[in-house]
Amino acid sequence: MIERLSQVIKMIDSVSGPVARGRVLSGVGGRGSLLGAMAADSAETAETATSPDVLCCRDLPSGALRELMERFGLEVVEVGEGEEIPGSYWDAPEAGIVGHTLYVRGDTPIHSALHEGCHLICADSARRRAIHTDAGGTDLEESGVCYLQVLLADHLPGVGSDRLMADMDAWGYSFRLGSTRAWLEEDADDALAWLREHDLLDADRQPTFRARA
Repeated sequence: MIERLSQVIKMIDSVSGPVARGRVLSGVGGRGSLLGAMAADSAETAETATSPDVLCCRDLPSGALRELMERFGLEVVEVGEGEEIPGSYWDAPEAGIVGHTLYVRGDTPIHSALHEGCHLICADSARRRAIHTDAGGTDLEESGVCYLQVLLADHLPGVGSDRLMADMDAWGYSFRLGSTRAWLEEDADDALAWLREHDLLDADRQPTFRARA
């Protein structure tokens, strides 16, 4: 945990200027536990992720997440309670990614499942085939992932974009303007353009339900 935190801090410090620094925070923050949560130990991170105020995969209707991800050609595997989650960057209960497969557990936060699923959607096909744990990609792609996960929440019964943004804020996603909603509405034009460029959103800002080529 400490080694990962050090790596992220070094990466953030390598980017000059407050604007670039803020953008990295919006991306790296989305990728994992963010600076506030990363500074805590892994037990505190897990406790935050599974707090009653954050919706988890067990709160979804049976098969809802699987049906959503299948529209993108992705597979969802739910492991048993207490089992390790393959490909989890921040360890259980956070979602994991290996190839075309998204791994979750009943106590995996929905925002985490959508975030990692969107990493698979936003990766190009060659990188997607080889992905294991760390999705890689650029900071702009990371912003696209955060943007897309909010929109996909509207396609999960009982979730919706408003609740997902609240869960992202409660969990600790860090954005320059202070909240997920403020970022999405006022500071995410580059993420929107990136998603449209790669045919992941249409002109009406709706998902195309195609993974990046």
